[in-house]
Amino acid sequence: MGAEMTRQLILAINPGSTSTKVGLFDGADEILSRTVRHEADVTGLSLPEQLPHREREVRDLLAETGIAGEDLSAIVGRGGLLAPMTSGTYAVNPLMREDLASGRFGMHASNLGGLLAYKLGELFQVPNFIVDPVVVDELGPLARATGMPEINRRSIFHALNQKAVAKRFAAENGSDYKQLNLIIAHLGGGITVGAHAKGAVIDVNNGLDGDGPLAPERAGSIPVGQVVELCYSTRYKESEMKQKIVGRGGLFAHLGTFDAIEIEQRMADGDEQAALLYETMAYRVAQEIAKHGATLRGDVDAILLTGGIAYSTWLTEQISARVGYLAPVHIYPGEDELKALAEGALRAIRHEEAVREYEGDTHGTRI
Repeated sequence: MGAEMTRQLILAINPGSTSTKVGLFDGADEILSRTVRHEADVTGLSLPEQLPHREREVRDLLAETGIAGEDLSAIVGRGGLLAPMTSGTYAVNPLMREDLASGRFGMHASNLGGLLAYKLGELFQVPNFIVDPVVVDELGPLARATGMPEINRRSIFHALNQKAVAKRFAAENGSDYKQLNLIIAHLGGGITVGAHAKGAVIDVNNGLDGDGPLAPERAGSIPVGQVVELCYSTRYKESEMKQKIVGRGGLFAHLGTFDAIEIEQRMADGDEQAALLYETMAYRVAQEIAKHGATLRGDVDAILLTGGIAYSTWLTEQISARVGYLAPVHIYPGEDELKALAEGALRAIRHEEAVREYEGDTHGTRI
């Protein structure tokens, strides 16, 4: 009984467009993880309308484990599109719930993470949090300004995985994240490359708006003048142009697939276009990493490659060959977001870091 009382059970929730990933952890150790796939009659609803359906399915899954909700120490959800914020673990407060539900800063499936954590936390009377949402913003002023006064650069990136991998690397090497300078590339459907200076991401490409390297589903940085011409050509609607930048751009626009495994097979079968574009992606990622050598003034402790496509030995070797002169390259394939969420909640309930309070858009940020 005494051993049972020392357990710190954490429920982690990561909503996607057609499914919800759920993990149950005892401390940082995973007990189980499951992907709950939602029927079309649920995914066809607006995101706020999906909330009660997804909540019920998560509760049903928890009931299957035989663990009572009241036995949980915390519930943590993937953070969604909110006002820019500092990295950390945040309590889900009324203002956060309002901004997530209204889509004030954008509507995305991840908005449901904080709302689900709150609903279940309220039901079971346990603390509820989000951790390192995509809008973590630690940019320095030099990274924020642009050549157009109407536009400032925004920080939207794979903050949860980049921060978790950075801390994991530091722990494995007997160091502290806040003592290291790192360049971290998250390689997924979208690609973000961040310059981490002593615990803060002082520069990173905006992975949501197509900024940065060519990626499987994103166009990346392309000549703006030609984009403007295409916008005014009347060939495409606004929604179609946005899809060409994010969602159906990048490798998909050329090759008709997002699947890196399929693309590598096509390369092996002699598809020269697939080979050219895949190597172009590696080339652009390497350039994005290399520019942050300047961001960090050449003081780089390590380069970390992570995300789903980091499983590709061919791709990581191509990138490493171009950037290895800057610093040692380490590979952390995959994106263990449920574990990263649980670790953030664990730090909060163990008082290893202060729980932050979401204050919304305190600077009148234009989104």
